[in-house]
Parts: sequence; structure tokens; C-alpha cells
Amino acid sequence: SRHCVNLDSRTANVTVKPFELDLGFQFELHVRVSGKRINVSEIPELPIPEDWMRDKLELAFYKTEQAAGGGEIENVTYTQGSGTAVITFLKPG
Repeated sequence: SRHCVNLDSRTANVTVKPFELDLGFQFELHVRVSGKRINVSEIPELPIPEDWMRDKLELAFYKTEQAAGGGEIENVTYTQGSGTAVITFLKPG
């Protein structure tokens, strides 16, 4: 756990200590399904940027293609703070 590091002609003794990253989030979504669009509600407010949440929603509904009828995503409309999103698919399903 102890290391010696050379930085700009100087030597520094450092100690490595473990730490935990809070990267995982688990939450429940409530969904209403129709043809090409899915309205998602009660999305919890997470400390991540809006574009990250849009990407996560897109991946989640794209991945469900084999199991639950997801597919290619045309658009994801998500507004942080409202707890809602609209997922629009390329093809109805």
C-alpha cells in the first residue's frame, strides 16, 4: 500500500487507500404503452445530467427488444425535475 513516486525531480511517498464509488442507481419506472410511444413517469431525480438520463432511458428501452418488445429509438424527451419521459420508437410494436 506504500509507494514511492518521482514527480518533477522530487520523490514523494504515497499510501494507497480503498474508496467506494456511488455509480449504481436502482429505481422503478411506471410505464404506459401505446403504438410507437411510451410515457414513463415517476423517474427519480438523480444527481446526473439530463443527457445522461436520456441515454440511460434510451439504452434501457432499446435493450428490451428481445425480451419485451423494445426496439430502435427515434427520440427520448426527458425533462429533469418533472420525473417523466416520452420514448418514441422508429416502428410501432
